[in-house]
Amino acid sequence: MPVAPRPVGRRERNKQEKFDRIVAAATELFAEHGVDEVTTQQIADKADIGTGTLFLYAKTKGELLLLVQNAKYVEALEQGRADAETVPGALDAVMAIVRPIVECNRTQIDNGRTYLREMVFGDPEEPRHGAALAIVAQAEEAIAAALRRDERVTEGDAATLAHIVSAVMFLSTAASVNIGLSVEELLQDIRRQVDVLLPR
Repeated sequence: MPVAPRPVGRRERNKQEKFDRIVAAATELFAEHGVDEVTTQQIADKADIGTGTLFLYAKTKGELLLLVQNAKYVEALEQGRADAETVPGALDAVMAIVRPIVECNRTQIDNGRTYLREMVFGDPEEPRHGAALAIVAQAEEAIAAALRRDERVTEGDAATLAHIVSAVMFLSTAASVNIGLSVEELLQDIRRQVDVLLPR
């Protein structure tokens, strides 16, 4: 006979409610003002908690941004995977995966660039940084699967190429010289670079 799940206690519900308020407050303030212009005090005030409580959930503004952006990146990756299923050809499938990730990153350019910096240079042992790196690994797996559609790409080469595509995407998206590019211009630039990597 299956065991019924234990009901969630009041303490756990309160913790989850605070967490949800923090995420909602950070999401709204970061979207409106950009991560660099928002203070942790503003987030705490909007979430209706003390700053000490806020730091129990995230120790830095960078961690708060990871908390917000990780969820968005997961959605973007899921969209990209779904889009890639409907597209023939390795290059088009790769770009179908890349497109929603780039669009997500460019929704608020400063936030996107800061997120990538936090992801790359943050402590991989910190859970939110670890989660961000796991999303990158999942994106690379999806890109490798798309690359393997080309019969000339071996299993090992697909993984290596996917890692390079990921680096191209993140560097192109984060580079200061590309801030003025539209999403379409950025995607065209990434596509040209990825096309050069593929077997001829």
